[in-house]
Amino acid sequence: MKTATVRDLRNHFPTLEAWMEEGEQIEIRKRGKAIARLIPVSQTAKAKFVLPDFEARLKALWGDRVFSAAEVKAMREAELEGEDG
Repeated sequence: MKTATVRDLRNHFPTLEAWMEEGEQIEIRKRGKAIARLIPVSQTAKAKFVLPDFEARLKALWGDRVFSAAEVKAMREAELEGEDG
C-alpha cells in the first residue's frame, strides 16, 4: 500500500490516480496520522453500457416488409384518432 499526504492529494492527484489505475491502494495521511484510504474500483464494476441492436429488433418485428405511402398515411391517421389537436 502506498501512502500520500493531503497535500499530495491536492497537488499531485494525477500521480495518485495513476497508482490507483494500476490497482494500488493509497493511504492518505495528515500530520503523520492515517485519515483515509483510497481503494481502486474493481474492473468488473466498470461494465460498459451496450446499446441494443435496433436493426435486429426491427427485422424481428417487421421482417423485410416495406410499407407503401398509403399504408403509412393510414397508420399515422389511426395514431392521431382521438387526440385533441
